[in-house]
Amino acid sequence: MSYEPAYQFDPADWEAIRLTRSLTPGQRIQRMLHARELVAALVRSRLREHFPGLSDREINLKLVEELCGDQPGFPGPWPILQDPKDS
Repeated sequence: MSYEPAYQFDPADWEAIRLTRSLTPGQRIQRMLHARELVAALVRSRLREHFPGLSDREINLKLVEELCGDQPGFPGPWPILQDPKDS
């Protein structure tokens, strides 16, 4: 009986790997930060569609829960505190 994996990875993009290797460490970090911003914006947009009544702060807390919530030892979720000025 042969085992067929459920997911097939795309082949490596060797040109992209060569370009990434030619970057300085600072440029690599900058590239990673831009990719992280893109992912956060996409997740935030999806959360806004699912929870239209939440404030920006609440959406950001849900974003943190989603991006980090499955990690062992993650201390969240935190309670949503009210700003004293709003009371």
